[in-house]
Amino acid sequence: MTTTLLAAEPSSTELVSLFWIALVVWAAPLLSGLTRSLVPGVVLLLVGGMLIGPDGLGLAVESGGVALLAEIGLGLLFLLAGFELEVSSLTGRPGRRAMLSWLVGVVLATGVGWLVSGRWETAVAIGLLLTSTAIGTLLPILKGAGHDTTPVGRAVLTHGAVGELGPVLVMALLLGTRDVVSSAVAVGLFVVAALMILAVPARLLHIPALGRAMVRGTTSTSQLAMRTVILLLASMMVVATVFGLDVVLGAFAAGMILRRLVAGFDVRVPRPTGGPADGPRRDLSEILLSQLETVGYTVFIPVFFVVSGMGISVGAVADAPWLLLSAVASMLVLRGGGVWLGEAVLHSHPDLVSPRDRARVGLYAATGLPIIVAVTQVAVDNGLMTAEIASVLVAAGAVTVLAFPVLAEVVRAGDDRRGVARG
Repeated sequence: MTTTLLAAEPSSTELVSLFWIALVVWAAPLLSGLTRSLVPGVVLLLVGGMLIGPDGLGLAVESGGVALLAEIGLGLLFLLAGFELEVSSLTGRPGRRAMLSWLVGVVLATGVGWLVSGRWETAVAIGLLLTSTAIGTLLPILKGAGHDTTPVGRAVLTHGAVGELGPVLVMALLLGTRDVVSSAVAVGLFVVAALMILAVPARLLHIPALGRAMVRGTTSTSQLAMRTVILLLASMMVVATVFGLDVVLGAFAAGMILRRLVAGFDVRVPRPTGGPADGPRRDLSEILLSQLETVGYTVFIPVFFVVSGMGISVGAVADAPWLLLSAVASMLVLRGGGVWLGEAVLHSHPDLVSPRDRARVGLYAATGLPIIVAVTQVAVDNGLMTAEIASVLVAAGAVTVLAFPVLAEVVRAGDDRRGVARG
C-alpha cells in the first residue's frame, strides 16, 4: 500500500516544472502591463513556455501532473467558450452569413492545404487552423478596448462564434481515427449522450431541496454549483473520449449545456456584513461565469498556454521563417479578408458603416490560437503533420494574437483622426 502511494506522488521533476510554469504564469500579466497590454498576456505565456521548455533552457518538462493540468486548462478554456456562445447569434441572418463566409474561407484554405500537402486529411487540418477565430482569447482584448458592446464587437462575436464552433465540429468529424461515416455516428451518439446529460440535471434542479442546495452553493464554502460544473466538464470530456472524439468537443458542449441549464435561475447574494442571504438578486449565469473565469484564468488556462509554448520548437521556427510568414499571411487573407469581403458584399452587420470598421472586424476575426493548438495536436497525434510544422503554425497563431488586434486599433485610430479632421 505504501509503495503504491509513493509511486502516485509527483516526481521532483514535475514539482520543479510546476514551479517554473507558475513563475511564468505569475510574470506574464506583469510584463503585459508594462507594455500597456500592447503584448497580450497569452503571447507572453507561450514565449515563457518556449523559454523554459525542452527546446529552450530545459527547466521544465511536460509529463504526468503537468500534462493533466494543461488538459484541464484546455477543457476550461473551451467550456468558457461554449458557455459564452450566444446560440441566437448563429441562427439569425448575421449568423447564417457569417457561416457562409467561414465555409467559403475553409474550402479555399483546404485547397491551399491540398496543394501544400497532397493529403486531404492534412489539407482539412490546415484549412481549419487557417480560418479559426480565437474568440476566447479575444474577449478580454475586446472588453479591455471597450469594444464588447460596439457594432464592431458584436460583429466579431458573431464571426468568432462561427470560427470556433465550426472548426470544433469539423475536427470531430474529419480528423479522428475513424472514417467519416463512423465519426458522424460517433458525433450523433455524443449528441444523444449530451442531451441526456442536459435533461437529467435540468429536471433535478426543479426538485426544491436540490435546487435550493445548488443556489446556496454558489455563495457558500460548499460551492456545490461550481463542483457540479466541474463534474459536467469531466463527464462530457469522458463521453467524448469514449466515442473516440477530441476532448475539445466535449468541453465546448459542456459549456453550451451549462448555459442552457442555468438560464433563468437567480440567487440572492449575502450582504457584505454577513447575516441572512437577503441581499440583491443576481443571475446565476453571471455568478458562475465570474467563478469559472477566476478558477480557469488563475491556474489552469495559463498552464495550458505555457505547456503549449513548451511544445514549440524554437529551432523549427528559426529554420522555417518563410512558413511562419506564409501562415500569418494566409490567416490574414483567407480568414480576415474573407470576413471583410463577406461584410462588404453580404452586409451581415448593416451597422458596420465604414470600410475601416469592416477591416477591423476582419483583423480581429483572423486572430487565432486555441483552435490552432488543438488542431495541430490532433494532427500530430494522428500522423497528419510533423511536430516541427505544428510548432511553426502555433507560433504563427501567437503572432496573430500579438499583431492583428494592434493593427485593428491602428485602423481605429486612423478613423478617429479622420473624423476629427472632418469635424
